[in-house]
Amino acid sequence: MPVETDAELREILGLKTIAVVGCSATPGKDAHNIPKYMQRHGYTIIPVNPYADEIFGMEPYDSLADVEEEIDIVDVFRPSEEVAAIVDAALERDDVTVIWTQLGIRDDEAAKKAEAAGKQFVQSRCLKVEHARLL
Repeated sequence: MPVETDAELREILGLKTIAVVGCSATPGKDAHNIPKYMQRHGYTIIPVNPYADEIFGMEPYDSLADVEEEIDIVDVFRPSEEVAAIVDAALERDDVTVIWTQLGIRDDEAAKKAEAAGKQFVQSRCLKVEHARLL
């Protein structure tokens, strides 16, 4: 079942480690500013971007499979057509409980696949907006 209620979103926002696929090294871009906002609010941000050398003072991982830390939430800042592959990578991990796609990013089939595998799926919503609204 898709995540829809404020109570469900609040519960998700109680998780603290977010791997950001498509995290940007460029200030001013949503894929940089939103993870930075979440970091300032106490979240551990794990940048995933094979093309960047440094984001938030860390070397980003090339892929979800490379991430050594435990991940609670996978936040997706990639085009909708890339969501299915990102969901597959997230499902390869035992630690991911939530997959979240940012505003305008949708893949209903990938959402169904993630939910069938027992993962929560939030799509086309902004983490920063929901955090500011609910917490």
